[in-house]
Amino acid sequence: MIQAALTALKLPDLRNKLIFTALMLFVFRVVAHIPMPGVRLDILRQQVAGEGNQILGFLNLLSGGALENFSIVALGVYPYITGSIIMQIMVPLIPQLKELSKEGDAGRKKIAQYTRLATVPLAMLQGIGQIQILRQSSPSPLPADFGIIDTIVLLVLMTAGTLFLLWLGELITERGIGNGVSIIILGGIIAGAPTALGRSIFGGENLLGLAAFVAIGIVMIASIVFIQEAQRRIPVQYAKRIRGNRMYGGQSTHVPMKINSAGMIPLIFAFSLMLLPGTVATYLRTSDVGWLSALFSTLADWFSPANFPYWLFTFLLVVAFTYFYTLVIFNQQNLPETLQKNGGFIPGIRPGRPTSVYLLRVLNRLTLAGGLFLATVAVIPFIAGAATGVTAVALSSTGLLIVVGVVLDTMKQLEAQLLMRDYESFVR
Repeated sequence: MIQAALTALKLPDLRNKLIFTALMLFVFRVVAHIPMPGVRLDILRQQVAGEGNQILGFLNLLSGGALENFSIVALGVYPYITGSIIMQIMVPLIPQLKELSKEGDAGRKKIAQYTRLATVPLAMLQGIGQIQILRQSSPSPLPADFGIIDTIVLLVLMTAGTLFLLWLGELITERGIGNGVSIIILGGIIAGAPTALGRSIFGGENLLGLAAFVAIGIVMIASIVFIQEAQRRIPVQYAKRIRGNRMYGGQSTHVPMKINSAGMIPLIFAFSLMLLPGTVATYLRTSDVGWLSALFSTLADWFSPANFPYWLFTFLLVVAFTYFYTLVIFNQQNLPETLQKNGGFIPGIRPGRPTSVYLLRVLNRLTLAGGLFLATVAVIPFIAGAATGVTAVALSSTGLLIVVGVVLDTMKQLEAQLLMRDYESFVR
């Protein structure tokens, strides 16, 4: 991997791609430090870093640290990610979108355009939610005379910032290396790591506990790499076909089925769903009705990341969402029908419905292993914090999955570029 990166730097075209990617990341980090006027950043940073409002910390992670500065890109690319997830779910459910997805590259471009259009209202909704959370925070980082005009101005700026980041991401995808949107999220997560580590080292944390904490993080990274790359290869045989004077087919190949084909999506779903009840209960626990206040106080404790029930529910939700999202993706691929159309079959399995039943059975077993792994990764921060006593560093399972996944994907693209230039000896 390191040798491939060094080799790429020696090639002018690949070096230019890497430099362009670095420049776009630099632009992103500069824009992420341009705050919007009228916001008390000292109070906002306390709200983001505190344990009382975990949803702001989660959104700050996805925005690459731009939320704690309340910059013009405070929303990050999360609205686009939400739009992409919604579109992936809606494609098999809406016949028009399903037919569009079968039209090849033109259909994919059209769906991508719909996703960009959906980003605008989603960014507006998320912006309204963030502003409302900040207004209800105590103390609030927003001024006391914050009115409707101020809200509209902030929403326009925040939505424009999201579209600007999306444009930067597409430039990286076209002219750089890797997936642009993922690279931007990666850059934000890595940019915040030195600050958190420095806060732990110089903030009076137990150095022995910190070393154990780092060791747990390294083990997590190694495990994520292993599971992300693990796959079961289903053997496929293609029948021989004669067209004119030539014979086609007859070769043996395989269909790779990954253990974790859902990626980080189940974690995002689960954490988003778990943060909402706790946030709502925190605001309603001050109700004047006695039994209602007691109920929401209990719910706020249950759904607090500092307590065990929160992580238990998170574990179960991650497993459930892994099954749901994996089945959605599998149905979109329509693998049994594709194999049958191309004359392929699994040895010992009849084409058609038996093939579909067999693949679903294999997929369920793999998804169980992948879902349990993702759920374990999700609750590792709670276990690591309880075992080491280190609280200043947030060992984010979502962040680790994003970092590892993006790095692996980027290096694969880089190695593919080298293979195209006949540098096989450098890629092993």
